[in-house]
Amino acid sequence: MMAFNRGSGAAVSDAIEDQLGEEVVDRSVSGARINYALPVSGAAGLSIPKQVIDGPWEWVVMNGYGNDILFGCGCRACDRQVDRLISADGLSGSIPEFVASLRARGAKVIYSGYLRTPGVQAPVESCGIVGDELDRRLALMAAADDGITFVAMSDLVPYGDRSYHGLDLVHPSPKGSQAIGARIAEIIAAND
Repeated sequence: MMAFNRGSGAAVSDAIEDQLGEEVVDRSVSGARINYALPVSGAAGLSIPKQVIDGPWEWVVMNGYGNDILFGCGCRACDRQVDRLISADGLSGSIPEFVASLRARGAKVIYSGYLRTPGVQAPVESCGIVGDELDRRLALMAAADDGITFVAMSDLVPYGDRSYHGLDLVHPSPKGSQAIGARIAEIIAAND
């Protein structure tokens, strides 16, 4: 989600940069996962934790779990994969461990949820229930640390409005990326 539309200068990071008038370093890679075991391609960015580079980052904006769910459980028996990513109480799992490592470096973290489909049949239509549960768990993670903000995107797309999605009805269109970035930029501006 974060890497989409970068080639046209309309990625989420571009919107955040435009809204805040601050330089944003975008290390996102399409197809990346939170849980990714292959070393070479993981180091090339397909492992979300390996996308982070050392620096005095005030904010780290991220999301992740979509590809873990899509490729990790294939829309079947997702409970085990969800629990591996983040526990029911939001306090353990791959996501909270990674976010805690970012917090230990001093960065504030904004964890973004995913867009939902606009109410039309899409390849990930059945993933909405899993996404809602992951959003619930991510909100619990954020509630446990003042330096973490979870921002839901589940309500961003108006029913029937396909303009927030690309042709695949999974990834954001430039308009969708702009809307996601604007929502994130509001949080940063309000907390700086």
